[in-house]
Amino acid sequence: MTARQKVLAHLKKTRSASAREIARALKMTAPNVRHHLSVLCSDGRAEFVSVNNREGRGRPEKMYSLSQAARGDNLAVLVEALLNEKINPQKIGFGIARSQGLIEASVSQPMTKRLAFLVDKLNEMNYQSHWEAGAEGPRVILGRCPYWKVIEKHPELCKMDEVLLQCAMARPVIGEQKGERIHGICPFIFQIG
Repeated sequence: MTARQKVLAHLKKTRSASAREIARALKMTAPNVRHHLSVLCSDGRAEFVSVNNREGRGRPEKMYSLSQAARGDNLAVLVEALLNEKINPQKIGFGIARSQGLIEASVSQPMTKRLAFLVDKLNEMNYQSHWEAGAEGPRVILGRCPYWKVIEKHPELCKMDEVLLQCAMARPVIGEQKGERIHGICPFIFQIG
């Protein structure tokens, strides 16, 4: 186990601690621990939580804990349980489009404005999308699949994306597979009719 992993393990066990407390518990120097905490904070695995005013002489100590992301949640368990139920990709795609304000996008707007609005909304949802002109009409490319961790067992989510795009564009959309599945990348190009 590396020194940084030991610092993380200590924070997991104690919930919060100062660099001095961690150094004492792990038999490391305080500057070394502060360095590891700095790296852990910058990459999002730990966070500064408060200042502890020590009694007596010396500066107040910064207290650190695991970040919310490092603590995790049960979201993956919940999503897997929900997806194992009979889901209707059309209904979910419509619900997401409605909740993200994509249906209300004015159909009277020029196609390029609607596409720009759609791409902005998709990127807020972590799709890393863009659109491009094509001979048969515009195409939307999703650079990243935000559901990649569960897509193998639940390919119906790709249909959900198609419905989401149809709702936003108020036009037929056809998902065409662009090649093999690559970890985390959407394998479809969506042709807008």
